[in-house]
Amino acid sequence: QVQLVESGGGLVQPGGSLRLSCEASGSIFMINGMAWYRQAPGKQRELVAGITRGGSTNYADSVNGRFTISRDNAKNTVYLQMNSLKPEDTAIYYCYASVRRSLTAIWSDYWGPGTQVTVSP
Repeated sequence: QVQLVESGGGLVQPGGSLRLSCEASGSIFMINGMAWYRQAPGKQRELVAGITRGGSTNYADSVNGRFTISRDNAKNTVYLQMNSLKPEDTAIYYCYASVRRSLTAIWSDYWGPGTQVTVSP
């Protein structure tokens, strides 16, 4: 099996910063794309930022210039540095990874359980 575990969420004031981490563990041969999604109350889950194995990134317009996604392939870990946080960034943040468990296995999608980020005075 493969497990993704997020950490780093919490309560922060507007304008503050947080750094989320997500480590993948278990039966892993290779990880392809990794990403962060978020879901606010009453809203659909949305892509925040994604990163390929080679390091190419993409961001939602709402976070571009404020958030930075990065990864450490040796540690099977993806990070999200969040700066200039706004109340509308409040959501549960989920880690995603596309994982191959062996050389002959297909690529499968895995999700973490989520970590709460609350931006409030």
